[in-house]
Amino acid sequence: MSRFFVPPENIGVRTIEITDSGDLHHMRKVLRLRPGDEVDVSDTDQWEYRARIEILEEDSAMLTILDRQAFAAEPKTKVTLYQGIPKQGKLDRIIQKCTELGVREIVPVFMDRTVVADRGHMTRKAERWRRIAAEAVKQCRRGIIPAVRDAVELTDVINESGEYNLVLIPYENEQAVSIKEVLREDGWRHRGKKERRIAVFIGPEGGFSEAEVQAVTEAGGRSVTLGRTILRTETAGPAALAMIMYELEL
Repeated sequence: MSRFFVPPENIGVRTIEITDSGDLHHMRKVLRLRPGDEVDVSDTDQWEYRARIEILEEDSAMLTILDRQAFAAEPKTKVTLYQGIPKQGKLDRIIQKCTELGVREIVPVFMDRTVVADRGHMTRKAERWRRIAAEAVKQCRRGIIPAVRDAVELTDVINESGEYNLVLIPYENEQAVSIKEVLREDGWRHRGKKERRIAVFIGPEGGFSEAEVQAVTEAGGRSVTLGRTILRTETAGPAALAMIMYELEL
């Protein structure tokens, strides 16, 4: 079943209007949908709909709502990934896989060991990263498209730590505390339906500098290990996210 995302203001009591030119082209030229076909629609906020196409034209489509349900595939745990910017397009795959695993937001971060020659093209890259997240969501049938922010410096986001219930920084030199131990501490396993907001900081190739680890932990972050082996930056984020979802969602 095809899935489309529309703003809440395009959804009425019984009808949905699709006006995005890219979605309309995809409906008409790629999927070759016709009036009478059914699709899934998300309002990107709370509700997902089963709807039937009534009118499909070049500039708009009008659908009749057949069913409405609260998001079924969205995790209650809202994870923000602060990803040290890697080189050679690795962030494309990180965004794709973390979107599939349920991340809520991704923040590309310049860190001490970031090796990127074309910092001036980050705005263009951010637009591509958002398209990658949107395509991954359609494939895995989530209800929301994770936000992908413009690239920032680590010093600009350290103070955001107070917005989260828990801040994790997987660190290769941490040996005493595992991510499993932190997630299983009292107050996490038994939160029930209360909102859980977690931040995860991942370093770029070469990892974090000691000063960065100190800055994050002093702001309230918990240094943890993801296991005995040292993971690549493009593996560490999805691995940490999978561990969080396994422990808190399943």
